[in-house]
Amino acid sequence: MIYKTIQGVDVPALGLGTYLLTGRACRRGVAEAIDIGYRHIDTAAVYGNEEETGQGLRDAGIAREDIFLTTKIWMDNLIPGRIAPAAGESLSRLRTPYVDLLLIHWPTPTMELEACLDEMQALQEAGKVRHIGVSNFPPALMRRAAAHAPIFCNQVEYHPYLDQSTLRALAQECDALLTAYSPLARGAVLRDKTLKDIAAAHNKTPAQVTLRWLLQLDNVAAIPKASGSQHRRQNFDLFDFELDNEQMRRIDALARGKRIGNPSWAPAW
Repeated sequence: MIYKTIQGVDVPALGLGTYLLTGRACRRGVAEAIDIGYRHIDTAAVYGNEEETGQGLRDAGIAREDIFLTTKIWMDNLIPGRIAPAAGESLSRLRTPYVDLLLIHWPTPTMELEACLDEMQALQEAGKVRHIGVSNFPPALMRRAAAHAPIFCNQVEYHPYLDQSTLRALAQECDALLTAYSPLARGAVLRDKTLKDIAAAHNKTPAQVTLRWLLQLDNVAAIPKASGSQHRRQNFDLFDFELDNEQMRRIDALARGKRIGNPSWAPAW
């Protein structure tokens, strides 16, 4: 495993994303991922799978402190007085006394950011949250958040077709993690000639090369979702090869501003 040291904490750089995983498939998938070697699990209240994620963690039979667990507060709870109860509900569903990372899932135009962060810090002081962070925050909003509180992470869409170098530089400046969701661009990387060529040189797949590229970037982690056992295992098979500088530059050059997740409530990127 590759670790990223953020604010003195070693975070497993490869995690399992659970978006769209529900029910028994989520429970079994989380347990199997931990058996494979994953130690970083990402969920969210709005995914509707916190209970199954928590059960999968218990089914895996390893110590809670060996897992880096993230969940998120949804937009309708970004109101002072609602964050603590929402976090408590997440902890209850997960059946854990704490999460390692609690994120604001998406910013909203009306949220009182500083007040929300204050309430998240109170949860941190109470031991219910180890670290606090944000998700889908553009640079200006990330700067504002980091000026008010010790932001541990900004989780954003990040893959070879979307340049996030500005946010990555800001993460380095703030000693924060930049966590990549949709790192495989919903499968688009599998058809990419450049990635296929690089993959062939290492006897790997384009998906493995893409994930390895992300993990070799400073302050970057990746949380690919994998609904099947084979993909979970393939995504984890990243630690026996390394991309050279030329290969890293070739992948960097694929960026063309392609954003996959851009819902109506998204901020101005």
